[in-house]
Amino acid sequence: MPRLLFNVTHGQDDPERATVPWIAAATAVVSGLDVVVVCTADAVNVGVEGWAEQVEDEGMPNLADLLRQVVDGGGQVWLCSACTTKRGITGDDLRPGTTIVGAARIVEALADPDTRAASLA
Repeated sequence: MPRLLFNVTHGQDDPERATVPWIAAATAVVSGLDVVVVCTADAVNVGVEGWAEQVEDEGMPNLADLLRQVVDGGGQVWLCSACTTKRGITGDDLRPGTTIVGAARIVEALADPDTRAASLA
């Protein structure tokens, strides 16, 4: 089964762009696909408890609900290690279902012929 990688870069700075990839990822998880959401830049804050609950755009689902759907459905949420370091986020800060990963792990996943990367924002 192919793995789908969804990259998210936005958060509270642009709730619409932050939410759209999560909608696609949640849909893919519900469809039984192997999903990884790769969070970079401001989006790594999703790993901090309480942050996703503050990201919502009128007419769009709350980001925290989408995050829960992805994690509860077996999807993975990877947080860029360089981006978390810049923001002072450590493993002690993480909400369940999120993991800090380095660039090598992301590149390895992208190099896998069974991986498909999606850019939605």
